Amino acid sequence: MEWGSVLVDSVWWTLKAYVITTVVFVVVVALLARTTHWGRQWWRIAWPYFDPRRGLGPLGLVALVLLFTVFAVRMNVLFSYWYNDFYTAIQDLDEAAFWRFMRVFAVLATIHVARSLVAYLLGQTLDIHWRTQLNNRLVDTWLDTGAFYRDRFVDKPVDNPDQRIQVDVTDFVTTTRVLSMGAVTAVLSIVSFTGILWDLSGPITVFGTEIPRGMVFLVYIYVLVTTAVAFWIGRPLIRLNFLNEKLGATYRYALVRVREYGENIAFYRGENVERGGLLGRFAAVIRNWWRIVFRILKFDGFNLTVNQIAVIFPFLIQGPRLFAGQVTLGDVMQTGNAFGQVHDSLSFFRESYDDFAAFRATTIRLNGLVDATDQSAKLPVLVATEQGDTLDLRGLDVRTPAGRPLVTGLDIHVSPGEALLVRGASGSGKTTLLRSLAGLWPYAHGRIARPDGDALFLSQDPYVPLGTLREALSYPRPPVRDDAELGEVLERVHLGHLRERLDDDTDWARVLSPGEQQRLGFARVLLARPRTVFLDEATAAVDEGLEHALYRTVREALPDSVLVSVGHRSTLDSFHDRVLELQGEGRWTVTESVR
Repeated sequence: MEWGSVLVDSVWWTLKAYVITTVVFVVVVALLARTTHWGRQWWRIAWPYFDPRRGLGPLGLVALVLLFTVFAVRMNVLFSYWYNDFYTAIQDLDEAAFWRFMRVFAVLATIHVARSLVAYLLGQTLDIHWRTQLNNRLVDTWLDTGAFYRDRFVDKPVDNPDQRIQVDVTDFVTTTRVLSMGAVTAVLSIVSFTGILWDLSGPITVFGTEIPRGMVFLVYIYVLVTTAVAFWIGRPLIRLNFLNEKLGATYRYALVRVREYGENIAFYRGENVERGGLLGRFAAVIRNWWRIVFRILKFDGFNLTVNQIAVIFPFLIQGPRLFAGQVTLGDVMQTGNAFGQVHDSLSFFRESYDDFAAFRATTIRLNGLVDATDQSAKLPVLVATEQGDTLDLRGLDVRTPAGRPLVTGLDIHVSPGEALLVRGASGSGKTTLLRSLAGLWPYAHGRIARPDGDALFLSQDPYVPLGTLREALSYPRPPVRDDAELGEVLERVHLGHLRERLDDDTDWARVLSPGEQQRLGFARVLLARPRTVFLDEATAAVDEGLEHALYRTVREALPDSVLVSVGHRSTLDSFHDRVLELQGEGRWTVTESVR
């Protein structure tokens, strides 16, 4: 190594290697994306981030990460030559050369540290930007297509979409970068250090036959054979890692449900049942984990064994040549370094197989989420048109997913200021009818015209978002800032005791009783003043007197709005003009309400 010209030589080497590596990298990615199933899955998830139509920033980041990866290989080559010269100086007892190479090492080490830190920053920047874009894209499509609700109607609903978005996105991004740059480093190191090893290697005699440059052939044959064996041992890890993610997420979801429904479980004294369910799910996690442990024991045990054997190869072969005076101590040390680099680089694909197995499981899970989201988006949607000031249903058919009719040919007209009460036996389709009117039920056909303006649906179990009471009252609109207005509304729905807690940030779904949560829903109606209000047993948790007060308040506050209620109590009759009775098998009748 000519250390006087090493800077110019390294810059030129890095540029040439970078251009070649970039071309090969792009070609390999394209081939994998076109010719392999997992490559197509990866491309489907990854490409939207790198699409140049969004901008060149992501591709620029990848280019920089790749450049510093190539430069890292060049630094390893320089260190290899430094080892040779340094140990040769020691062998020759050349003190001047010793201190000169110590100064060279200081320069190399400084550059190496700086390169490592910059490479880390670039890698993390790429991960964070990519993770942010992928997370936002999946969340947006999951919400915009209604998949968070409608994916239950697809052929293969996915388990734990929350875990796939939160955990699998991070694993997908980080593992893609680590494995791809590791592969680049491995291939470049193989090319670079094979040349060094070729120059240093001597002949090897095998069964009486002399093989020139035998060490090079030895390391390639050794690694290729052990890699094939390692792939065979590690192949089951793909499915085991997939099951580990699935079973772990299922167990975590079961724990969350116990927390969410803690009061109901306590009332039922259901601790033993819940314990059995939780421990059963946890046992499934542990059984699969033991399978992973024993498989990794075989996989890592094999890898560790072959790696330790490989350590002594260069010294066994070069040792006799050193004692015969054919090579220097520096040559032996550089041979050991080069042999190790070639061996480790060739072994990268073998030793990364378990990481690749986990990566495949992550890719499969994310593709499953994307598939379910796409299928949800393709489900039919009965969209209500907004026109005039009446609710008009024409030829409305509602069926179950199995095709059983719930409502057939419904024709009804509700004028401004009128209220319609929907009744029927359990399972007759009352709530499903409201879902159809909201555009949530994919098995509905017909025509729906609603009054212009907002429509608000209140379910029997009101949704209370995380955050402040102010945000819960205003949901789904931006928070109302007028404390006086909010306080007045709370008083009208008999929640005046909460007016001093508007900005308390807590889990209000746990603080408020079911009846208070339903009154909170009526407060939203008073704040939003929608043109159409749909109430699905929205007063089932309050007493009849409070129900009467809530309905009277809404009818007085919204005299021109259309009101549709689902309920069983006869006390509701006085607040409705007509009753739609669902009689089963698609039959229905409309009668005047008895006030």
